[in-house]
Amino acid sequence: DPAEIIACEDQALPLDAHYQQRAHTMPPWHFELETTTRLLCDQYQTRDLGGFGLDDLPLAVAAAGCLLQYLGETLKVALPHIQPITTDHNSDVLLIDSISRQNLELVQSLSRQSSDHSLLAILNRCNTAMGHRELNRWLQKPLRDQTQVRLRHHAVAALLDNRQFETIADTMRSVGDIERILARIALLSARPRDLTTLGSTLKLMPQLQNIVSLLDSPLLQKLSAQIATHTQTVELLDSAIIDEPPLLIRDGGVIKSGYDAELDELRDLSANADQFLIDLEAKEQRNTGINSLKVAYNRVHGFYIEISKSQGRAIPVEYVRRQTLKAVERYITPELKAFEDKVLSARERSLAREKHLYKLLLTQLSLDLAPLQQCATGLAQLDVLVSFSNCADAYNWSAPTLVETATLDIKAGKHPVVEQVMQESFIANDTLLDANRRMLLITGPNMGGKSTYMRQTALIVILSCMGSYVPAEAARIGPIDQIFTRIGASDDLSGGRSTFMVEMTEAANILNNATSNSLVLMDEIGRGTSTFDGLALAWACADHLAKKSGAFTLFATHYFELTQLPEQYDNIENVHLDAVEHGDDIIFMHRVKAGPANQSFGLQVARLAGIPASAIQLARRKLKLLEQQAEQSGPQIDLFSEPERPEPLTHPAIEHLATLDVDELTPKQALDKLYALKQLLDDPDSSR
Repeated sequence: DPAEIIACEDQALPLDAHYQQRAHTMPPWHFELETTTRLLCDQYQTRDLGGFGLDDLPLAVAAAGCLLQYLGETLKVALPHIQPITTDHNSDVLLIDSISRQNLELVQSLSRQSSDHSLLAILNRCNTAMGHRELNRWLQKPLRDQTQVRLRHHAVAALLDNRQFETIADTMRSVGDIERILARIALLSARPRDLTTLGSTLKLMPQLQNIVSLLDSPLLQKLSAQIATHTQTVELLDSAIIDEPPLLIRDGGVIKSGYDAELDELRDLSANADQFLIDLEAKEQRNTGINSLKVAYNRVHGFYIEISKSQGRAIPVEYVRRQTLKAVERYITPELKAFEDKVLSARERSLAREKHLYKLLLTQLSLDLAPLQQCATGLAQLDVLVSFSNCADAYNWSAPTLVETATLDIKAGKHPVVEQVMQESFIANDTLLDANRRMLLITGPNMGGKSTYMRQTALIVILSCMGSYVPAEAARIGPIDQIFTRIGASDDLSGGRSTFMVEMTEAANILNNATSNSLVLMDEIGRGTSTFDGLALAWACADHLAKKSGAFTLFATHYFELTQLPEQYDNIENVHLDAVEHGDDIIFMHRVKAGPANQSFGLQVARLAGIPASAIQLARRKLKLLEQQAEQSGPQIDLFSEPERPEPLTHPAIEHLATLDVDELTPKQALDKLYALKQLLDDPDSSR
C-alpha cells in the first residue's frame, strides 16, 4: 500500500481513485537510463552499477534513479543516509500476491478494515518502532532460502532457552527509534530530544551485547557484532547536549555548559543580566521613592521601567517615555539603554553560536551514519526475533521442520489469529499434502470451518518461512514458491468488473501461474454464475490444478459432484468438516474427517442467520419437492464423463482407400486410383 507513486507523465497508469490521489508524475527525461545511471553512480561514488547487480535491469535503474531525483527535489538536501541499492529476486522470497495478502488478513482484517485481528497484530510483541517495521517487512517477504530460515528458528530456540527473550525485552523497551532519528540527522533536521534518545539508546548497547553474545546462535552472534558499542558517539552526545533539552533549538538552552568556551562566555553575560535588573529596580525605587516601580523586558520593546500613571509626577528628568498604556507609563534611561544593547547583543550572539554548534554536531554525527544504521538494523532484527520467542512462549507454538521434499505435513494445526480471539477452545486439525496427495477436496456446511482450515494452512507456511514458530504440535514443510488464494466474493464497481468477473480473474491468475511447488487455496469457485456453468468451471479448475499444475491445493466446494474427482485422480482426496443436528439446532464439529460430506445443512445455517421461520418452512417444502423430482428422473447423468464416441462413418471411397497398398502402386496406377476415388465421392449413392 504505497504512500506515494512516482510515474512518468506521458504514461497513463490504470490506478483507481484511492491511488490516483497518491500519484506524482515526473517528466520522461527523469527516467532516461543515462541520466538515472549517472545519478546513482554519483550517489554511491562508483564508476558503474555492476557491483549492485543492475547490469541487466535497465527499468529498475530508471525507476531507482528517478526516485532518487524526486527525493532530492522534494527534500532539497543531500541524501548521504540512503543505503546501497539492492535487488529482490522472486527466487529469494515466498511470493504472495496482493489478493492473497488481503484474503489471508496478513496486515489488515477483512471485517474491521484495520490491523486488529490480523496476523501482524498477533505477532507484534516488538518493543520498538524499528522492530514493528522490520516485522512488517518480514511478513511481506517470507524467505524461501531454508538455510536462512533455519538460522532464525535456531535463534528463537536460543532466546527461549532460560527465557533469555524476557531479559532482552526488558532492555529493548528503553531503545528509541534510532532508525528514524538517523534519517533526520542525515537531513540535518534532528531535534535536540532526538539526540538524547540516540545517546541513551547507544548506552544500552554494551548491556545488550553482553547478553546476546552468550547465546548459542550464529544469527544472534552476528547481530551482537552488528549492535557494537559506539563509545565516541556516546561521549560526544554526553558532552554536547543537556540531559533534558527543550523540544526545539530555536530558543537555545540545548548545548551543555563546558562544550564551547565562547558560548559559555556569552551565556555568562546574559545570566548576569538578571541580577543587574534586580539591583537597578531597587536603586530606582530608592531614587524616585516609588515602591511600585518595576524594571522588566518584552520582545517588542526590550527593557523598560514601568510606573503607574498616578505616580507619573515624581519621575526623574532622565526618564524617556517608551510606551504609554491605559494604567501605566514605560520609560527608558541612558543607563538601561546601554545595558540593553550589551545584553541583547550577547543573547543574540549566544543563540546564533548555539545554533551553529548544533548544526556542526549534526554534521559530525552524519559522518558516522553507516555503522549507526547497521546498529539500528541489528536492533530491529533482534526485536523481531524476541517477539517471535515471546509469541512461541505465550501461544505454545512449536518449531517447524523444513525438509527438501514436496511435503506439507501439519499435526494439530490451528489458525493463529482465530485461536487468540475466540472465547472457546480452538479445534486443531491435521493437514497432509505430499507427492502422492496433491489436493484435498473439502466439503461441509457453511460456518463449518472450511475457510478457517484453509487459511490456517497457508498462515502456518508463512509463519515458518518468516522464521517464527507455528501454531501446531508439529509441522514438516517442504519448498513452497508461491501462495495463491481464491476466497470470498466481491465486485470491482470502479473497474467495471462484476463479482463473477473478479472471481474468474483471480482463478485465471492461479491456473496460469501456479507451479508444482505452489500452495493454492480455492474456496467456492463458480458460485457467481448458473449452477451448471459454475459446476463445470469448478471441475475444470480442479482438473487443471491436479493434472497440469500439480500444486498443493485445498479446494473447498458445495458442488458435491466434485467429490467424484478422487475416482479419476489418485492425487486427490476427499475430506469434510462435519456438523450434527440436535433437534432444530445444528452443532458444528470443526473437525476435519476423511471422505465427502453427506449434506450441506444450508437451511439450518440460514435459520441461524435470522431468515424468517416462514421462509425456512417454504424452503423445506421446496427442497423436498426438488429431491423427489430428482429421484423420479432417475440416476444423475455424469456431466464430466467422457462422451461416447459415435460409430465411425463408412463410405465406399474410404473402404476402397483402406485396401490400397500405396508402396506397390506405379505413378500411372496411383493416378487411376485417384480418379476412381473422386468418382466414388461424386456419386451421391455411394454413401448408401
